[in-house]
Amino acid sequence: GWSVMERLKDNPQTRHIPVHFMSASDLTRDAKKMGAIGYSLKPVNLAELSEAFKKIQQFITKTLKKILLVVDNELRFEEILDIVGGEEVQTLLAETLTQATSHLNKVAFDCIVVEIDVENGAGIKLLEQFCHQENFSQIPVILYAHRELTSAEIKLLQQCDEHITVKAVRSQERLLDETTLFLHQVEANLSQEKRKMLQMVHDKEAILRHKKVLIVDDDMRNIFALATVLEDKDMEVLIAENGKEALEFLDNHPDTHLVLMDIMMPEMDGHEAMQKIRAQERFCKLPIIALTAKAMKGDKAKCIEAGANDYLSKPVDTDKLISLMRVWLSR
Repeated sequence: GWSVMERLKDNPQTRHIPVHFMSASDLTRDAKKMGAIGYSLKPVNLAELSEAFKKIQQFITKTLKKILLVVDNELRFEEILDIVGGEEVQTLLAETLTQATSHLNKVAFDCIVVEIDVENGAGIKLLEQFCHQENFSQIPVILYAHRELTSAEIKLLQQCDEHITVKAVRSQERLLDETTLFLHQVEANLSQEKRKMLQMVHDKEAILRHKKVLIVDDDMRNIFALATVLEDKDMEVLIAENGKEALEFLDNHPDTHLVLMDIMMPEMDGHEAMQKIRAQERFCKLPIIALTAKAMKGDKAKCIEAGANDYLSKPVDTDKLISLMRVWLSR
């Protein structure tokens, strides 16, 4: 299902088609971030299925999409409007968090774009509000940051990611990509300039090609399996068998683009290794995806707290791993 969804959303001819997931596993947030409009947990009864089709029908018949722009800088507003605006999109501006909340209480929005520095850097605080309000938490949010996020902002963003569908972007191309995804816009109806921007974003092989990845795992079978997949994507693979070796490798290869970190290892486990990596200023932005054989409740939160950007349980779904790697490398 994940592979089918990724192919649908990568194809400009099918990207706008609404998708509703059905699964025995509760991965609602992951599905929503990929652009799904709904998610049902199996077993699904007839009433739930009927409600899902009703929602899809309403979505299809809704031709005008509404988007809330939370920004107080005029130049930044014009920049965002130029990217997300269009004949099929109605935009509403909020220059303060209070205005944003007021608009949200009155209008049913399809997407929200929050400029990180609205009200002197209070944009991230608005995400916190969404986490605690059920009616707001269902709306996908795009955090537009034209600068590097601080460590505190990254940590808060990761916490919010557990409760709301939120994506952080730093370029106009990525802003366009995520808004067209959440609004389910037909790419053929966009301007030629915007279509070219989307083509650049979706050159997925280029995102991976020649990137240096460090695999940290004490099981050679896992290493071989992962390395084979990554090398087929023309990626350069480094291997460390524990956290201590990982730190040594990063010292010798500070140009590493991404780390795949196993958790249960001898000498130094993944949690400790990630904490030591994040303690170094030069690696504070290095993407780390944690891999663990345990799939217990609280594991993801523990990994994020230690410094991971994302988390996958073993056995690793390689399609989902590659998809996650593309997301983090494109940032």
